[in-house]
Amino acid sequence: MAPGGPHSMELPRRIVIGEGNMPEIGGFLASLAGAGAVSLVSGPQVRSAVGSMVEESLREAGMTWVWHEAADSTAGSVGRIQEEIRADHSGIIAGIGGGRSVDAAKAAAAGLDMPYVSVPTAASHDGMASPFASVRGERPHSVVVSAPLGVFVDIEVIRRAPARLLASGCGDLVANIIAVSDWRLGHERIGEYYGIYSASLARMSANIVMENAAAFAEGGPDARVVVEALISAGVASCIAGSSRPCSGAEHLFSHALDRIAPGRGLHGEKCGLGSIMMAELHGLDWEGIAGALRDVGAPTSAAQVGLGEAEVVEALCIAQELRPERYTILREANLDRDSARDLAGRTGVL
Repeated sequence: MAPGGPHSMELPRRIVIGEGNMPEIGGFLASLAGAGAVSLVSGPQVRSAVGSMVEESLREAGMTWVWHEAADSTAGSVGRIQEEIRADHSGIIAGIGGGRSVDAAKAAAAGLDMPYVSVPTAASHDGMASPFASVRGERPHSVVVSAPLGVFVDIEVIRRAPARLLASGCGDLVANIIAVSDWRLGHERIGEYYGIYSASLARMSANIVMENAAAFAEGGPDARVVVEALISAGVASCIAGSSRPCSGAEHLFSHALDRIAPGRGLHGEKCGLGSIMMAELHGLDWEGIAGALRDVGAPTSAAQVGLGEAEVVEALCIAQELRPERYTILREANLDRDSARDLAGRTGVL
């Protein structure tokens, strides 16, 4: 995007965050789509946990529904869900669950040109309000979709999710420190558009974790604080018109690991590890980032998520290749295997 060039901002119309408010989801959906049909995209565990509550609320709101199972967020699964939803003749799609279900709903909605609502049941990353979906094909990547028409969060449901997921969300937030630094670097080196407001919003979301990490160490991260920060980060991407404020070299490292060692480590956990190393390359306080991640219960070493030296080194070496057009600190570091191993070693990731 050229400096000063136009870009679109598409923001969620309505965001609701409450305590024990899942029984009100029917009214929320009806307020956005009317009393029609809704296609629900979820996984079996989430449906078992909140399905009856959701159905009763929809019934009271005069809505009908059809459930669709998101086995994963691969291109094949998204295509199947799209075809199933096409037969529903519904007016809106709701992704209810973790990142897999919400991403599948996002991508299906984009393919069908339909509005969707994000109903996260875990706060493991910032995708709940962002206009991007992670869809796995031949290689992991994010695709541009529309911003959600609405976001509906029940904090009580979020708290019932495993603590590891909330810690992962903190890792995804801390990653904004690197993403914003890389974005500014791209602006300085190649004249890339840099949005001061969206960058500040993303950085503020990261600072929420950094400034409260010591307090979170006592009783775990505050679910509502983390959820609000994750939504704010997603909105920062909506305002920027790209994922730049929330995705830099640390995300490329995470995506590289998805390719090399699929299924090991959560997205936010790997972004956190990447943030430690990229902070050192930027000359930032990598030890402070590692300490904050440790305080919130997120991993700070590859071994904690089942990754070995060879995988980390390879990921560092190929990360920039995944998005060569995106200027990050990795383009300047030009890591080879020896320097990558040294970086991971001196930051404690290995």
